[in-house]
Amino acid sequence: MIKAVFSILAVGAAAGIALSPAAASAATSAHPAVLAQSRTMSGGGDPDTTVTFTVTVSGLTMTAPTSVDLGSGAPGTTISGPLGAVVVTDDRALLGATWIADASATDWTTGTGTGPETIPATDVGYDPGTITTTPTAGLATGTAITLSGTATPVVSLATNGNSVATWDPTISVAVPVTAVGGIYTGTLTQSVTAPAP
Repeated sequence: MIKAVFSILAVGAAAGIALSPAAASAATSAHPAVLAQSRTMSGGGDPDTTVTFTVTVSGLTMTAPTSVDLGSGAPGTTISGPLGAVVVTDDRALLGATWIADASATDWTTGTGTGPETIPATDVGYDPGTITTTPTAGLATGTAITLSGTATPVVSLATNGNSVATWDPTISVAVPVTAVGGIYTGTLTQSVTAPAP
């Protein structure tokens, strides 16, 4: 019993508590464990930690074939063929990531580009056909157009976050009956832009 009283008094002294004679007497009563418990339960808590991370962003880009041969056909017929894969990659990671792809063209010419050696851009059609989008299918909308010197929308998409859209447009040339023979060359220009908010 003497050892128990000494231990309780020593705990009180170590904690900076001055025990009165009455308190010291109480410490020797039948509830020394209650005194120890009241000291060890103070100062507890559940700490919160703020955690941050960054989702990186990039840009909006388009790739397309640098050249293609559609084949051949006689005057008065239609020459058509696939252009090859056109790919729009949107890495802007935006809420409401909208973009529009346009197409335009020069006239097609052979020889010195006289009237009979020219096939106007307006005799050529552009049909985007099936558009594959990832991560979710069916997001993009395509529109078949007649080409001209003015950029005209052919594919558009509106989604959230990043996406990739791919299509292989069909180019159809209505060869005039007055066209002369030769290899006709023209330039098809495609671009992708983000509309102003």
